[in-house]
Parts: sequence; C-alpha cells; structure tokens
Amino acid sequence: MVQITLPDGSQRSFDGPVSVGDVAHSIGAGLGRAALAGRVTTTDSEPTLVDTSYVIDQDAELAIITAKDADGLDVIRHSTAHLLAYAVQELFPEAQVTIGPVIDNGFYYDFAYKRPFTPEDLVAIEKKMAELAKADIPVSREEWDRDEAVAFFKSIGEHYKAEIIESIPSGETISLYREGDFIDLCRGPHVPSTGKLKVFKLMKVAGAYWRGDSNNEMLQRIYGTAWASKEDQNAYLTMLEEAEKRDHRRLGRELGLFQFHEDAPGLIYWHPKGWTVWQQVEQYMRKVYQDNGYQEVKAPQILDLSLWKKTGHWDNYSENMFTTESENRVYGLKPMNCPGHVQIFNQGLHSYRELPLRYGEFGQCHRNEPSGALHGMMRVRGFTQDDGHIFCTEDQLQEECVNFTALLQRVYKDFGFTEILYKVATRPEKRIGDDEVWDKAEQALMESLRRTNCEFEIAEGDGAFYGPKIEYTLKDAIGRHWQCGTIQVDFSMPARLGAEYVDANDQRRTPVMLHRAILGSFERFIGILIENYAGALPAWLSPVHAVVCCIAESSADYAKQVADTLRAKGLRVNSDLRGEKITRKIREHSMQKIPYILVVGDKEREAGAVAVRGRGGLDLGVMPLTDFAERMQNEVDSRQ
Repeated sequence: MVQITLPDGSQRSFDGPVSVGDVAHSIGAGLGRAALAGRVTTTDSEPTLVDTSYVIDQDAELAIITAKDADGLDVIRHSTAHLLAYAVQELFPEAQVTIGPVIDNGFYYDFAYKRPFTPEDLVAIEKKMAELAKADIPVSREEWDRDEAVAFFKSIGEHYKAEIIESIPSGETISLYREGDFIDLCRGPHVPSTGKLKVFKLMKVAGAYWRGDSNNEMLQRIYGTAWASKEDQNAYLTMLEEAEKRDHRRLGRELGLFQFHEDAPGLIYWHPKGWTVWQQVEQYMRKVYQDNGYQEVKAPQILDLSLWKKTGHWDNYSENMFTTESENRVYGLKPMNCPGHVQIFNQGLHSYRELPLRYGEFGQCHRNEPSGALHGMMRVRGFTQDDGHIFCTEDQLQEECVNFTALLQRVYKDFGFTEILYKVATRPEKRIGDDEVWDKAEQALMESLRRTNCEFEIAEGDGAFYGPKIEYTLKDAIGRHWQCGTIQVDFSMPARLGAEYVDANDQRRTPVMLHRAILGSFERFIGILIENYAGALPAWLSPVHAVVCCIAESSADYAKQVADTLRAKGLRVNSDLRGEKITRKIREHSMQKIPYILVVGDKEREAGAVAVRGRGGLDLGVMPLTDFAERMQNEVDSRQ
C-alpha cells in the first residue's frame, strides 16, 4: 500500500507503486491531461521535480505540476529546447547538439554546424518544431551507464555531447530522454509528450564559445521563447517591441548622451548632456548620504595583491580582476570598494560610542567581464557604485537594516519606481560563523522588511559564505525586473583585515560590516532610467530643462534674454536663434525629448511672456516668464 498526501492535506491510497501521471488521473481527467510533472517529497528525500512517468513506491507528498505553475513553465521551456534540437537534426543531420538550458523567458540551444544558420533556416526550424509538436510524440526517460552513453554518442558523431558525459564521474548512471528518433542527455523532468508544447517562437541566432571559453571553437546559439498560452507569449513579444524602442544604446546615440567605441570595450564616453544626467544622479545621492549619517570617503583605485588575498577576493574572483605591476609589486585594480573602506576604518581605534559608522563612496570599479557578456551600459567593465559600508555592533544590526530598507524605498520613489520585489538570501551550505550568528543576521534582514511592510521571498542557500543578504529588485514601466539594491551582512572581512572597536567593557570586538548599495552601478541605473522613461527623463534629471526658440530675427534678443533669466535661476536652458521655420525647430527639439519648448515672437517680447509647449505636443498657452520660471523650478525641486 502506497499513501499519497496532496498539497491540500487530502490523501489517496494505492495498492502498489503508482506513477505521478496515474495519481493525477485518479484525481480528475482534466488534471491528468494537464499534468506536466510532479514534485515528490519522501522521508528519504527533499522535494524533487520528476516526470509524470515517475513511479512512487513509498508513502510520499505529491504536488501535480501544470502549466499554471512556475515550475511547469520551466518544464515547458526545457522540453521546447529539446524540441528545437530534434527539429534541427531532422533538417540538418550533420549538426551536432551541445547544451540547451532554460533562461529568463525562454531557452537556447548551441549547435555546431558547417555554415551559419540564416533567418530562413529559423523559419524552417520553427515549422518543423510545430510539426513534431502536433505529432504528439511520447517523451521517455532512459537510464544508461556513463561509458555506454559516451560510446553511443561518439558512434553517432555527437562528440560534444560525448565530451559532456565524459566529464561525469565514471560508473555513474545518467539519464537520457528520447522522443522519436532524437535522444539527448538531460536530468529532466520533461513533458510527457511533444503535444504539450503548443506556444513557442524562435527569436535569433548568436555566436557562443563552446563551454563559454573564448579559447574554444565558436558555436551557433539559437534563442527561443515558450509559454503556457498564446496570450502570455503575445504580451511578452509586445514587451520586447516596446523594449526595442526604449533601448538605451539607441536613445543614448539619438539624444547625444554617450557613446561606445572599440578602442575602449565595456567603457563609456560621456557626452556633455549625458554627463549632466550623471551629475544629477550623483548630486542627489550625495545629498542622501549627507541626510542619513554617511561620511563620504574615497579609496585608492589599485591595491596591493596581498590585500585582495587576505579578503579572499583573489581566490574567488581573480579571473574577473585587472592587474598591473610596478617596481616588482603586483596590484589589483579594484572590482569593489569594501577592502578600502575597512582600511579607512582601521585608521585609529574606534569606541562603541562611534558606532554605527557609515561610509559612502562613489567608487569607480573595474571588472574584466568577457567581451561576449558586455551589453551597453547594463554590463560594462568600468563602473561607479553608490557604495556604502556600515560598521556596527550586532545589537545595532536590526535597526540599521530597517533604516536602509526605508531609505531605499524613498530613493526609488524619487526616481519614479514604486514597485519593488524583495528577496532574502539565506545561509549556504559552505559558510563561516556559527548558526546563532546566522540566525541573528537572517532574522534582522527579515524583520527589517516586515517593519517596512514588505512582502518578501526566501532564497534558501543563496547567501554569501560570509552572511545573508537582501536583494531589492525594481519593476520598470513595461514590467521588466532589475535587481539593483542590496544589503549584505558580513562577519568575515572585518576579521580578516583586523577591524576592531572597543566595547563598553573595554574589550576589543570585531564589528559587523554591512555592504549596501541602492542604485548599484550608476551606469546601469542610468541605462534603466533611460529605458524606463523611453528617453523622456523627468525634468529634474533631464539634461536640458527648456529650449527658447525665436520665431524671427526680431525676437532673437528677447529669446537670449529669456534663456539668460532662466539660467540665472539655476535652470538648464538653451536658445535656438537659427533662421529656420519655427515648426522645424519645434519638431527637432521635440525629438530630443526636451521637457519644455518656449516660443517667443514680437507679441511675447512686448508682454514679457513665453508661449509654452510641453513634451508630447502639449500646448500650455502663453504665460508670463516669471510664472513659467516658478512652474519649472517647482517641477525640478519636487522631482515630479
């Protein structure tokens, strides 16, 4: 007798071993048809995702996974990646399959083939995938001996797949999945048949190095997306179209904000207008530091390699660090700011009465990112963080976390982001420190979110080896998620670098170190702002608040006077005195997404007024110059 406990607490008994699919059918024919996989928990195992064909031979808890579940969508996407590989080999038998994982919103599969795949090939492949899906071919799991599997894949010319299997320890049993004439290595689970895969689309082809190593051969990566419903896919494709219009790289070029050049890969050339945006962000964050008890500091760009070894960065991060040498000493160009802040803290012995001590830095960092991973401002090699470190006692940990979360919420709101996702990453298996300290740190992070009325997820085991963290993810105007802010509890680095304070009993103690950032990388955050607002930044961030356009030469002097008056009030204003038609001037400046266009002619000059056009063609009529100046200043000051 096997007893199955369902998520609602109800139980079902079976005379003997039973498959996940049979349990689903016993509950109802509809659930049986919808079942894609199962999550099984026994006294001997943690919750495990399995195929519907998986046989349960002991009492267990079971959740039936359908397309409505997040895990179900992952199963669909993983299975669709296999369907893609199946279709490619049907059309191009000489193509070798390599690796095909699930990624955000879809999947990809890497192939080795003698020629580049074309857009026409993608159309043909997608058509073949639809045919194979319609055929409703059963998908079955097989377990093979490792060496047997290596020999098999070599025999059919799949040398990449054989190499992957050879990296698995000898003697282990591996799982393969078969659908029709196609068989592939995979842990699973997969859908029971190809007929479950109804909504998918191939997106593009890109190059990818075998196993991500630039020393290896270049493969072809086909990206695709798959969804539970046509409506979901259409919404995603619409979002992609909107994202393309908002691409910060295109807008940065069109609006004259910044540029990239091959002589500095992963680094940014800021133009005057773009640097103006940068300065507004930096000045705002500097005021945040000043108003919330942070002391701004500046640490060196390069530090002796011995320091990076003490902190553990060299052992765990050396491949991402730039190095340089001088006088037989090796230095690391800093990828992060924390060691420098500990060194500043260590200058002099601190009393517990000085804590918490909060340091903030607009610290420029460099990381040796692979060239293939670079993506505009979103992934660069040189960046500046609004980096801060708080040195505090364990008793102060709770309050510091509460205050930081509330501060982050206020900052994000000022930039126009009100939807934030919160995730607490807890202790990993490999960690330092005793459980009592970890309990205190994790509870402090969770309680800080509860006190600020935040619902949060738990990411079990995703914390750093030195402590847990909160990840703050903002949601933009078209529904995309961007993880920007973080606060991490660190019991390791202060001790490694000898940081101490004197407690109330004159005993030397190691402080707790909180690593925190609100915006993260300035470059990335500005890129997010540009895309969120489609280039039409709020007035307080806009590089130009207004442009004054004269209708004719007779009003040119007045246009200059208007611009000078507004600039004297601290507003960023340009004037356009060209002899062009006013309609052309308005059109050109509208395309630059300037918040206000002020049109002046003889009537406006005589009245001391301006005709105001707001962004988006909004006609605000004629108003006295003093009224417009007050309106503009209020809008900038209130960050509307």
